Amino acid sequence: MSILETRDLRKFYGAGDAQVRALDGVNLAVESGEFVAIVGTSGSGKSTLLHMLGGLDRPTGGSVTVDGREIFSLRDEELTIFRRRKIGFVFQSYNLVPVLNVYENIVLPIQLDGRKVDEGFIARIVKTLGLDGRLDALPSQLSGGQQQRVAIARALAAAPAILLADEPTGNLDSRTSQDVLGLLKVTSQTFAQTIVMITHNEEIAQMADRIIRIEDGRIVTRG
Repeated sequence: MSILETRDLRKFYGAGDAQVRALDGVNLAVESGEFVAIVGTSGSGKSTLLHMLGGLDRPTGGSVTVDGREIFSLRDEELTIFRRRKIGFVFQSYNLVPVLNVYENIVLPIQLDGRKVDEGFIARIVKTLGLDGRLDALPSQLSGGQQQRVAIARALAAAPAILLADEPTGNLDSRTSQDVLGLLKVTSQTFAQTIVMITHNEEIAQMADRIIRIEDGRIVTRG
């Protein structure tokens, strides 16, 4: 069953001869529990695609369906709530709140949504990501790899329908990158979590179940 689907997804900037077709008719389906890597060079449209999949920007045309909802049929406020509940994000900049400790950062999205924290589920995530002994630490007391683990934990905490990772190891050295990617793979398997990862790195992409390649705003191979 497809948890994520796009149909004729388009995003154009400008007009006439100056028009840029960042996405030019993308049709994509991701099954529940899949770990998919979308690979492309700079300017290929991969980051624009991720922003559309996450409802961070609205398309010129086409549709994105997440967990059975066509997200761009929602009003802005509805989309914000849907995104908070159904879509997890991991970026190369960790985006942790500096004055909150590890635990507070992880549960923040759930608390902002006014929901009760499932402490047992959080404990499983924390253990899987090796953060057991660091829950009271502030982000400034953590290494880059540890901060990215916290960002992954925060993205998983709300049990989203999909997790979107945009160059998640871009700020990490090669060894730490492999560790973080390995943990993403483990979380995908442990929690049956659907993950879509954007990367330009072929070696990193090999960690995924399936590789999709994008060039000039179009998908050229689907793995």
